[in-house]
Amino acid sequence: MKTVQDYIRTIPDFPHEGIMFRDVTTLFNDPRGFRIAVDQLLHPYAGMQIDQVAGLEARGFIMGGAIAHQLSVGFLPIRKKGKLPGKTIEQAYQLEYGEAVVEVHDDALQPGDKVLLVDDLLATGGTAEAGIKLIERLGAEVIGCAFIIDLPELGGRKRLEAMGMDVHALCAFEGA
Repeated sequence: MKTVQDYIRTIPDFPHEGIMFRDVTTLFNDPRGFRIAVDQLLHPYAGMQIDQVAGLEARGFIMGGAIAHQLSVGFLPIRKKGKLPGKTIEQAYQLEYGEAVVEVHDDALQPGDKVLLVDDLLATGGTAEAGIKLIERLGAEVIGCAFIIDLPELGGRKRLEAMGMDVHALCAFEGA
């Protein structure tokens, strides 16, 4: 039987030389692989109260939306700055060469909401940390962080666990 990792394509030297890009579009394109990923991302949180699923832009929207549907709960898109209409709150985070900002609507969550944060890839953890901070600023609680892929050498899991987060990843790849 195929694992989630078997559905992920590796593209060498993209977007830069020396990078091994982990392409999850091949996972999304296969109905069996996509179902396995959704089910396995949900499994550790079975029976827990989850009020919302938050997905990090952009591939986190795909998995997060499917998971929210499966749980019959709402979906919160955590967007890049400037993509949402209405009043928002934002959180900056560091990139390798600069800074980026993510945002959510200021009324997207209710105090006390239990939120599952979802994305395709955990690298340094900067984007996920920014998403967690936004969720917490709205008075909600992150009950877990679920990823398809973990790149352990980049330290994202340790970063999120140091924040007290439960981190679940379906597979790991060595290197960047």
